[in-house]
Amino acid sequence: MQFLKLIRYQNLLMLALMQLIFRYGFMKFQQIQLALNDWQYALLVLATVCVAAGGYLINDIFDQETDRENKPGKVIVGNGISEGKAYNYYVALNVIGVGCGFYLSNFIGRPGFSAIFIVIAATLYLYASTFKQSLLIGNIIVALLLSLSVVIIGIYDLFPIITPENKIHLGIIFQILLDYAIFTFIINFIREIVKDLEDVNGDRSQGMNTLPIVIGIKKTKMALGILGIVPVVLLLHYIFTYFFSADLLWATIYSLTMLAAPLIYFCIKIWSAATQKEFRHLSGILKLVILFGILSIAIISMNIKYNA
Repeated sequence: MQFLKLIRYQNLLMLALMQLIFRYGFMKFQQIQLALNDWQYALLVLATVCVAAGGYLINDIFDQETDRENKPGKVIVGNGISEGKAYNYYVALNVIGVGCGFYLSNFIGRPGFSAIFIVIAATLYLYASTFKQSLLIGNIIVALLLSLSVVIIGIYDLFPIITPENKIHLGIIFQILLDYAIFTFIINFIREIVKDLEDVNGDRSQGMNTLPIVIGIKKTKMALGILGIVPVVLLLHYIFTYFFSADLLWATIYSLTMLAAPLIYFCIKIWSAATQKEFRHLSGILKLVILFGILSIAIISMNIKYNA
């Protein structure tokens, strides 16, 4: 159980759920022959999850001192699991992830694509060892890597089957994946800064250069309040342009209540949040927005099928 906590199994389950929903709740509805069969797609999910798990693990290895300050009762590396064993787990997870990526890249005839998993694993290591201490760079890396887990679906399942005849149709599907990836990036970027607010005391003692430490907690909250408006505006535009105008009633209601409303709540509450508990609550709200955003693609697909 300590190993599962160490690799953030809840986050990994959400990552796997996201990739499964995009394939079976969206792409399977598009009447196209996808590049990977079911068990190969399972390998793609496994590769993504293993590399992400390795990222969480190496982050905890490097963050032992900070975690003792921010969450003393939840430190696993050095307590329940030795640092040496944690490194062994880290290597094993990346070997599995990169190995699966290498096989899939060769199967689709693009062996060079295996570099994607190698670069992601290397970037997660550099994030934990170096970039996390740099202003905003670490936040951008984490948010970008999560959004890449959406894009990678199109790279392995759509790109290999592109022909002149289906290029336009597949281009639309890939654009939808990109839209979700961008939305995921924005929300997760905001959430990473909220987590910096939550961990500001421990980060300061370890010499980190997070946004709350550099410009202060008050200005960071102001920036988040303003930045939070961006996904709200983009989401409302998307809802009324693509859902409401197409009479997708359930998709419209779902998006307004499960995505737009929590984001508006966040924009209001961030101004008055002051304690670690309040910042943790707002971080949880954004995590739910990401989850509900993932589920929305299945709601939209079913709404379109029902209307047809």
